[in-house]
Amino acid sequence: MACVSTCLLISPRLTQSELSPKKPSIRLRSPFPGGKLTERSPSSRRKFNNRRISVVRAASIDNKLSGGAIRPGGLVESDKIPTDVRKRAMEAVDECGRRVTVGDVASRAGLNVTQAQKALQALAADTDGFLEVSDEGDVLYVFPRDYRSKLATKSLRVQIEPFLDKAKGAADYLTRVSFGTALIASIVIVYTTIIVLISSRSEDDNRQRRRGRGYDSGFNFYINPIDLFWYWDPNYYRRRRAREDEGKGMNFIESVFSFVFGDGDPNQGIEEERWQMIGRYITSRGGVVAADELAPYLDVSSSKSATSDESYILPVLLRFDGQPELDDEGNILYRFPSLQRTASGSSRRKEYVGKWFDFVADMEKFFKEKKWQFSKTSSSERALVVGLGAFNLFGVIVLNSLLKEMAVTPSGFLTFVKNIYPLLQVYAGSFFAIPLIRWFSIKRKNDQIESRNKARLQFARALESPDIALRRKLLSARDMAQNTVIGKERIVYTTDKDMIEQDYEAEEWERRFREVEKSD
Repeated sequence: MACVSTCLLISPRLTQSELSPKKPSIRLRSPFPGGKLTERSPSSRRKFNNRRISVVRAASIDNKLSGGAIRPGGLVESDKIPTDVRKRAMEAVDECGRRVTVGDVASRAGLNVTQAQKALQALAADTDGFLEVSDEGDVLYVFPRDYRSKLATKSLRVQIEPFLDKAKGAADYLTRVSFGTALIASIVIVYTTIIVLISSRSEDDNRQRRRGRGYDSGFNFYINPIDLFWYWDPNYYRRRRAREDEGKGMNFIESVFSFVFGDGDPNQGIEEERWQMIGRYITSRGGVVAADELAPYLDVSSSKSATSDESYILPVLLRFDGQPELDDEGNILYRFPSLQRTASGSSRRKEYVGKWFDFVADMEKFFKEKKWQFSKTSSSERALVVGLGAFNLFGVIVLNSLLKEMAVTPSGFLTFVKNIYPLLQVYAGSFFAIPLIRWFSIKRKNDQIESRNKARLQFARALESPDIALRRKLLSARDMAQNTVIGKERIVYTTDKDMIEQDYEAEEWERRFREVEKSD
């Protein structure tokens, strides 16, 4: 297989041969595409060849700039790509069968067109992928079956990523359980100190306290010892999801952190899902849409009209390289040329019958954000955590007065407690202050999320039952739609073969074409 960067260089012999105006026709596809021959005029041929050569040269330059040739000891190009972008691009490549256009990856992964192009160039350079050029100048990226293993062999970063992810997960969980463990430690320290200080006042009180230790107050505090093993459980997250699916709650250590700090952003990673939905929708509509069609996926204020102010679509135009166009009736539509060319799928166009969301399989009719939860703990778990927190706070208050009235000179354990007492105060106070602040913040966030969700649902319902003006606008967008599938039969150049071999095939095909012309 020829190298990506070197095989894109055009030999002078091929350029002069193809640009020769003496030949009456040119090939539209690779040699013998299904046994059919296609003819073009000389002017059309010159236009096609100029486009083809310029595209191939541009692809060559792009691959040179991205380090298409892997030099011994050189950097791996994929390491320059952000991890999230690379992973999403590779998932899109796998989903499309390892033969993709830039638009395929951008729409399926929700990436910026420029990001998708750079990711594909880096992956092709590192995994011995090759390029194909169609008869209309489209560039396709083709990857071998084992391109993931090839990338892992070259990139140390890819090899250590699984271990870094596990280490990050372990660190996150240790942070969670440490706060719950601190509550137990605080209670033990505070009440042990209280007992020591009270016992030091007199021998009588000492004996009474010793006898009182066996007294049953009716309050039983129990921690399952098995909870301690959750500290180092390598399958913690899998077990936790299984327990949540089965309707089981958290263990005590987890519930403390969940009550104080919550369980994280429920919409984490949802922006990537939003852009994937938008990209899929535009692709399913042939690359031409009205702004009203994308309103259910964007953040549009309910006070605004989706038709009067279409500035909300600007982020979509920037991400997917779109451009506005006017139809015959003066309506503004938006075309995304990069998403109109695909290496897989069907070019069959679906007719609009009034319910637009029926055409996109496995996709919601509007983008819905999830509301924040104060805590995923059950009511009984919350009651236990609040009770222990209050018990600890009460002990800290009592300890403060005892330390001020302490008659003995502190030494050993008492000195240690006196030094860390400010930390015990901060912990006991923040145990309830943080959840209180978080409750007001969550209420405000959920009100905003509900407002955005209602606005998107309103725009989706308007599309479901459009008025006459919107229906005509949507029909115009469907008429302007174009979805071109670039099959193998349309490839006229590939870096998978040497230039000499392709020159021979081209000359052989044209020789046979001339024989057919003479026979006619």
